[in-house]
Amino acid sequence: MERTLSFEQGPIRPPNEAQSLLLRFTQNCPWNQCLFCPVYKKRKFSLRTVEEIKQDIQTVRDIADDIKALSWRLGQSGKMTDQVLGRILTDSAYTSSYRSVGLWLYYGTGACFLQDADNLIMKTDDLVEVLQFLREKIPEIIRVTTYSRSRTIIRKSLESLKRIREAGLDRVHVGLETGHDPLLKLMKKGVNSAQHIEAGRKVIEAGMELSEYVMPGLGGQQLWKEHAVDTAKVLNSIDPHFIRIRSLRVPKRVPLYEKLIKGEFKVQTDDMLAEELRVFIKNLEGITSVVTSDHIMNLLEDVSGRLPEDKEKMLHVIREYQELPDDERLIYRVGRRGGAYRSTEDLKRDPVTHEKISNLIREWQSKGGTEEVERNITQMVDQYV
Repeated sequence: MERTLSFEQGPIRPPNEAQSLLLRFTQNCPWNQCLFCPVYKKRKFSLRTVEEIKQDIQTVRDIADDIKALSWRLGQSGKMTDQVLGRILTDSAYTSSYRSVGLWLYYGTGACFLQDADNLIMKTDDLVEVLQFLREKIPEIIRVTTYSRSRTIIRKSLESLKRIREAGLDRVHVGLETGHDPLLKLMKKGVNSAQHIEAGRKVIEAGMELSEYVMPGLGGQQLWKEHAVDTAKVLNSIDPHFIRIRSLRVPKRVPLYEKLIKGEFKVQTDDMLAEELRVFIKNLEGITSVVTSDHIMNLLEDVSGRLPEDKEKMLHVIREYQELPDDERLIYRVGRRGGAYRSTEDLKRDPVTHEKISNLIREWQSKGGTEEVERNITQMVDQYV
């Protein structure tokens, strides 16, 4: 029997929502002008109707019930086991929506992420209605999270945000990117640092958790220090629950690439990024945020921990990279960008991988010197954008 039930999902979600149920409440991005962003370009923003969203939620419920029935038929007592998941993933009769719900049930996180870029732009009454419906229909959900923009948040009253929280929205992800006003303007972020602070404080006051994303490298070689220091100042004024590091990459498909090829923007090298990150972490003061570096694009994944107690540990991670001999730093960079390394400690743990990377670097150098090495490193990391 073919299982044709399906619901709509968007193109992206935060890395930490990899095991979450994904539901699309709006389509694309209402701003869509940021020079560094590769997502949603040439796609028109639109609101989905309350009825469309409710239908998708009901579809998830129906799929979950159907999967439970499958589990009983397979003798698994309604539980989401390896056998049940295996059937859903390998049987072509099941749609991608079944696979999404099946994996979500299998992981058992109870987390749900609402797509796309800015769901708080919905009318408060509409958002409250669909959130209440979501919680009612899928009681397995224990956390609901969404993206939003600071400019959208400050247009909501505190009372509206509290209603949204009470209806079931637990956490908001905001792209802070930088706290340096000239850089916010240059990158066409559509918001200033004061608005970022107002929005962040408002989300927290409404009772929701707040994740703020920062983008090392966004200031390029010209504004890197101002970017690092001012971003830390803004975060010190907000004290978000999470600070998530997402390093800049400039593939050909982003608008910033045009400035790059014209020479108007010069990207930071990995060594420069490490120093920028050191300055940023050093300037985080008086807050209790959790810093996470949860993306492969970041050079130093283990720059993570809770402030203030783990600040020195994070600075130590950066110093360890900076104090490596030149050849070891290069081996680490290739290993990290190729997905083999997660920490500089990995250099010592696996001599076989270390030797393979050394040989690969020598091969690249024989073909085109340092430029060939850097070109290959760039290609490796840009595949993750």
